[in-house]
Parts: sequence; structure tokens; C-alpha cells
Amino acid sequence: MSGVLRLLLLSATLIFVAALAFATDDTKTKADATSPAPPKAKVQVVEETLHGTKISDPYRWLENANDPDTQQFTRDELAYTRSLLDKQPQRERINVRLTELLTIGSIGTPSVRGDIYFYSRRDGNQNQPILYVRNGVSGKDRVLIDPNTLSADGTVALDWWHPSHDGRYLVYGTSPGGSEISTLRIIETATGKLLGESIDRTRAASIAWLPDNSGFFYTKLPRPGDVAPGQEMYNRHVFFHKIGVNLDGQNDALIFGEGHDPQEWPGLNISEDGHWLAITAAHGSSGSTDLYLLNVTKPGSAVVPVAAAKDTQYSADIFKGDLYIHTNEGASRFRVFKVAAANPARANWKEIIPQSDSVLQNIGVIGEKLFANYEKDASSRIKLFSLDGKPLSDIALPSLGTVHGIGGEWNSKEAFYGFDSFTVAPSVYRYDIATGKSTEWAKVTAPVNSNAYDVKQVFYPSKDGTKIPMFIVSKKGTKLDGSNPTLLAGYGGFNISRTPAFAGWLHLWLENGGVYADANLRGGSEYGEDWHRAGMLERKQNVFDDFIVAAEYLIAQKYTSKEHLAIYGRSNGGLLTGAALTQRPDLYRAVVCGVPLLDMIRYHQFQIARLWIPEYGSSENPEQFKWLYAYSPYHHVKAKTLYPSILFFTSEGDTRVDPLHAKKMTALMQATAANGPDRPILMRIEPRAGHGVGKPVSKQIQEWTDIYTFLFWQLRVK
Repeated sequence: MSGVLRLLLLSATLIFVAALAFATDDTKTKADATSPAPPKAKVQVVEETLHGTKISDPYRWLENANDPDTQQFTRDELAYTRSLLDKQPQRERINVRLTELLTIGSIGTPSVRGDIYFYSRRDGNQNQPILYVRNGVSGKDRVLIDPNTLSADGTVALDWWHPSHDGRYLVYGTSPGGSEISTLRIIETATGKLLGESIDRTRAASIAWLPDNSGFFYTKLPRPGDVAPGQEMYNRHVFFHKIGVNLDGQNDALIFGEGHDPQEWPGLNISEDGHWLAITAAHGSSGSTDLYLLNVTKPGSAVVPVAAAKDTQYSADIFKGDLYIHTNEGASRFRVFKVAAANPARANWKEIIPQSDSVLQNIGVIGEKLFANYEKDASSRIKLFSLDGKPLSDIALPSLGTVHGIGGEWNSKEAFYGFDSFTVAPSVYRYDIATGKSTEWAKVTAPVNSNAYDVKQVFYPSKDGTKIPMFIVSKKGTKLDGSNPTLLAGYGGFNISRTPAFAGWLHLWLENGGVYADANLRGGSEYGEDWHRAGMLERKQNVFDDFIVAAEYLIAQKYTSKEHLAIYGRSNGGLLTGAALTQRPDLYRAVVCGVPLLDMIRYHQFQIARLWIPEYGSSENPEQFKWLYAYSPYHHVKAKTLYPSILFFTSEGDTRVDPLHAKKMTALMQATAANGPDRPILMRIEPRAGHGVGKPVSKQIQEWTDIYTFLFWQLRVK
């Protein structure tokens, strides 16, 4: 960003901050009184009976994105949303401040290969992070891959990358428009020269290089036509690619996956000497992961099963002929076993790190020590162990927060880890293994006053008495008089934790007196696999109860009131807010529901959603249909009910959650809810974008500008 632009932004920001003091006004604005009516979508009812239950779907036609009527509906909705948001007086000032907050850049944890360091960094208003390489820990950075040069609008993303063992080569994947359907390429590190390989369908590829750089094992999806229609997003298999041969990968040797469940998701890890390849095969989102082993040095060797059990996860790091198996077998919060790769039978396993009161998220061998990333009460810890499991030391972290990746090689003298928190901008630390000292290696500078805020963790009883943790962030000295605009967020699913993390957009809310709350709902991994299972399948209602009670807690403790409370969630969190608004429409004033799952009867028929059947269930199963139908937000919209004002947002290129969910829910609620112009139901749909991964900064700024314009308007914030 130029110095002139920075001065302009700073000047505008000072005006903005002075002007944006929170205040409330319960009277309707002129915009409310003159607001146009929402579009009227055609009704074309499809009726069916599932397991004895009659279901009527008036907007199933919106599932077809290529239907001209669906496309016209989308245009009409966009025009309606723009007609309301664009005229809000706060919008321009919100955009100015968000531009400053969201262009602070980003930093990634380095991958180290000998004396070569690879890491990603985004500066200023660059749309995508750039991959840099440097020789020596304090060497000069050199651009290796700049995805910003691959498209004029910044919508081509660098999805993933993996250096070879000596750093000579790097294999990486890029995709356009948020699709995440990567194309694999190989680049020579020293020269920046691209090799001839171009292998498509390598979504989120897992890579395992041979030590001599002759080739690598990798995962990819089938091409359309190679499998039955509808199966193209599944059947992820493992292949071996030899450098310079089969440049499109179509004749690469199949290593693993044939004859397995199409929803299995394999990942790879190889020993430092290239002798052993570990393959983990996750069964969708079930929390079950099987472990296999291949002796790479013996041509024609078969892949050997090592461990498999229902509802149990296994993964392994391999070093000097030993497997270090990370598992929740008999231990919801995980433990570690050690066994020789040459004789990995279960009877030979030796427990070296037992389960503790913290959740052991992952382990890795760095500098011939075991680095263990723990989580306790939704906050990160790092502990070091010997290769026999003897506790050595803890790494002191700057504050309560989140560790993002621990990088280093088996023979490294150093390790790197990323860290941030709600009020601490992302930093990368270098840990000297010999001295046990951490030093800051790189950081992001953010234009915020971190000392102005309090971060508090509270625990509240849910509906069934389960104690639920929640983080609350607010300005120091905030009065608990029920008048504070408050944003409550959550997720509650897929074994994913909500830990304290820095978000530039959050500080627009905080610096103007807003309260932010993040609830650690069941369904996540905050307290291990038991916590996850308490919020999935037939227990999914626990997640919604946890969230609803969090809202009630914030009101009871006078952080806010119903008229000042908004809720926010995306993806599985979009399902969360969809269920919350249909089950307790009286509890919130505004809802922001992003890239959501909302029709839980048909969700599994689109994109990659069959991977999530182990998490939610399937309406094809009579028993599971009952669970899904009991909370499916689309099927619980009640006519003539007053709902909160709602902003649904989604993206046309989303290959995870199909935008049909937001489209159908918007049409249904606009047609049947009792909401007037002061409580609009809006839909925002982003072209050339996906679920969120790789979204250009320019699109992030516009998305959050609309979200905050909506929230400030609906909560009467001036």
C-alpha cells in the first residue's frame, strides 16, 4: 500500500472513529419506512413422503443453479439487498475502517528443509498470500509463488504446498474462484522454473516426498466420467508420481483406495529415510480414522492395516523405524503409543504419553524430540517429550491464545510456531531446542489498541446442566446495564475447537463498545472426542441448546438485551444460527447466517456433503431422518412469525455447502414471516468465490462491510 493511501486511510479512520460512537435509537429510520418489498419467488410445490412423514417443498426449483428462473431470483435478491444496504449512512465509514483492519497482512509458520525456509506472507492490500523462500533463518526473502499474478481480480488461490526433503523442489496446488479443486504443479526452488507436471483434481492434496526427489505419493479425486455421476467429489485415492513421467498424472500408479468406502479421506506421512509410508483413512467426518503402513523399499509390497476401530482415530509420525501413534483409543483426550514399524501388531504397542486433563491435538518429531500441541479449556499449550515419552519442558506462550502449526524437521535445531489471540495479532516464534528459548521471528502489525480490552472466560450451565465455556471480549470498563450491542458466535461440530484468535474485522466491533462472545459448544474438540460426540448425530440438539443458553446467559448477566443481541455463524455455524433463529426467534434482534446448511433432509445430495453423514446422519435412514427433521431449519419456519432481521450470505462457487440452502431459506422466510421493513430478510451471494478458503482480501472487505452495515443498522448503532 502506498504512503499516500496510508495517509488517506489514517485520516479517514480518525474521522470514522470519532464519528462512530455506539448509541441506540428505538425509532424507525426513514430508510425503514421507505424500504421496498422483498422479491416474490415463484412457488412450485414438490411433495413427497419420507418414512411416513409428508414433506412439502415450495422452492426445490432453486436447487438448480443453471435454471434461468434461479438465476433471475438471485439477481432480484442481490438488487433488493443492495437497495437497502447501500443507502445506509454508516456504510462508507465502515468500509474505510475495515479496509485498514483487513489489509494488515498475514504470516504463516515456516516449513524448514535443511537451511531453506518456506513461508507464506501477505502484505497490505494484496489479495492472496505470497509464498517466499529464504536461505538461512535470517536470509533474504525471495518470491517463489505469487498467486496475485495469476488473475486480475485475485481469485486464484494457492491452496496448499509441500517442499521436498532437501528443499530442491516444491509441489503446490492452485484453484480459481474459491473452488478448491486444485491443479498440482512442481517448481524448482533455486530457479523458480516450473517442471512439466500439471495434475488436476488434487483438492487439499496430501503429499509425501521420497528423500531422493525422484517422486512423491499424493492424493487426488477422480475426473468426471471415471466414476458414476455424483461421485466425482469422493473416491479420493493415493497415487505415486515419478518426476518427469506421466505429466498429467493419469497413468500414475494407484497405491491405496480402490475397493474402499468412497467417502474415505486418506492422508499421508513418510519416514525421514523414505522407508515407511503411513496412510490415515478418515471415514468422512465420523471421528474414525484407520491407520495403514506401506514398506516403500520393497517393490510390490501391499499396504498393511495397522489399526482400525469404530469411533476411534489413529495417526502416526515415523522416525528411525518407529511409529509414534496418536490415538483416542480408550482415551477421549488422546494418548501416544510407540511401536516398531517392522512389527506393528497391537500387542507390541507401548504407551509413552498417557492421557492427561488436556486434549492432545497432535504430535511431531522435531530435533529428535516429540513436540506435543495440547489444548486446555480451549486454549493452546506446547509440551516437549523425549522419544520415549519422558516429559522435558513446556514452551511458554505469550498469553491465553492459539498455536497455529509447529514447524521443523527431525534433525532441526529449531522449531517454529505461530501464535495469536483475540487481542494479539499473528506472530511467528522461533524456539531454540538447545537453549529452550523462544524469540519472535516475524509478526503482523495491527492498527489496534490491544490494551484497551478485557478477555474473560466464563462457564455457564447448559440446558442439561453441562458446563460450557465461553470467551467474552469487551472494552475495559464496559457497564453491564443490558444496553451493549453484543455479537455471539459459535460453531459446535466436526471436532473443531473455537480458540482465541485474532480477526481484524472483530476490532471494528470492539473499538466502538461492542461486546463479542464466542461459545465453546459441544460438537467441537475442546474436551476431546467425548465432547465431539455429545454434539453430533442424535445429540445435535445439545449444540443448539448450548448456544441458546449462551444467549440467555449474556442477557441475564446484563451484557446485553434481546434488542441489542446479534448472532453469527458460518458453515456448520450457519446451521447453528439457522436452528437458533427458528427455535428461539424471540431471543435476538439480528442474525448473520453464512454459507449455511439449512435443508437437512436433502443436504447430503449436493457437493461433498456425503462426507458429513457420519456427523449429521442421513434422511435416507429412517431413524436418522427423525433427528434431522426435528431441527432442520428450512422445515421449521413458521408462517406469520416475527423473526429477527436476517442476513444470509453465500457464494456461487462454494463446493462445500451448496448455495441452494441460503436461496431456499431466503425465499421461504421472505414469503411467510411476519417481518416488516424494519426487520428485513436479506441474501448476499458472492460471485467467483467459494466457501471461504482463498477468498481475496478485496472480497473479504466488501463482505464484512455488508455484515457490519446490516448489524449497525439493525441494532440502531450510530
